[in-house]
This record gives sequence, C-alpha cells and structure tokens, in this order.
Amino acid sequence: MMHYGVLALTFLSVNLDFFLMLVFLLKKYRLWQVLLGYLLGNLILLTASFFVGKALTLFLPEWLLGFLGVLPIWLAFHDDDDTVDRAGGSPVINVLVTYLAVCAGCNLSIFLPVLVGESMVHFVMTLGFIGILTMLVVLIINQVAEIKAVQKQIAAHGERLMKICYVVIGLYVFWDSGLISHLIAFL
Repeated sequence: MMHYGVLALTFLSVNLDFFLMLVFLLKKYRLWQVLLGYLLGNLILLTASFFVGKALTLFLPEWLLGFLGVLPIWLAFHDDDDTVDRAGGSPVINVLVTYLAVCAGCNLSIFLPVLVGESMVHFVMTLGFIGILTMLVVLIINQVAEIKAVQKQIAAHGERLMKICYVVIGLYVFWDSGLISHLIAFL
C-alpha cells in the first residue's frame, strides 16, 4: 500500500529545485499554460517510472529492488544543476520540455524505487494524488511568486533541504522493499 506522506515528500523533494523555475515560468506564461505543461511532465515521468519498475519486477524479487534506494541517496550527493531555456513554440510545450529536461533524470531515479511493486490501482491513485499536488503547487507558487523573501530562502536553503529529502526517500525504499529485513536475516 502506497503511503501518501512518502509520495508527498517524494514529489516535493524531487521537484523542489523546479519550484524556483516555476516562479519564472509563471511570470512568462499564463497560469493554465504552466499548470498544464507541468502536470503533463509529472504524469509522463510517473508513468515511465511505474512501467520500468514493473518490467524490473518481472525479473527480480522486490527485496532486491530495494537496492534502487541507492539512486535517491546518490542524487543527494551528486550535483546536477541543469537549466534549460526554451524559446518559441507553444507555452505548454515549452514548460513541458523545460520540466523534462531539468527533472527527468531525478524524477525517474526517485520515483522508480518508490513505485516499484505497486499495483495498477495504487499507481492510478498515485497519478491522481500527484496530479492534485502538482496543481496545488502551481497555484501556491503563483500566489507567493511576488514575495521576495520566499525567493531568497529557496535560493539559500532549497538545495540542502532537497538533499536531505532524497536521503530519507532512499532509506524508506530500503526499508519498505524488505531489503533491510532480508539482509538482517541473512546475517
């Protein structure tokens, strides 16, 4: 059973670096264009993570897939600050392409171990939950985008908070997959 707290933490931590980018995108495009592009990007990456995870479970036991928890922990200590500036074309497509270019690697690495072993029903529930979170985040960021103190704090502490969240998610994957109990029993 998927834990919504872990999903929310995963979503917030993996997208924390993109939240600042959303401030700029919301100043450049209409609210609905940013919302739709960001929502499409999240749904595409979640779907890819789920089906890659399903393919892996055909060949490997779930506890062994717990080693995928190394991915978010590795990302916490790996600097990868890509930024992409897209000009021209549809604003929705520009937001989508920007999101995929900036966040695809992290999102796939983080959500794949979190979604591995989930049923199709739980995955659909996850899509709905993350879809709602995506919309809420865009609406909230649209409201606070004008507050300079918020932008300053994200710039000062966002990177560190994101890395802490990645480590917590990786440790959760180790525990939830049964890897830790399997290794303890092995010893």
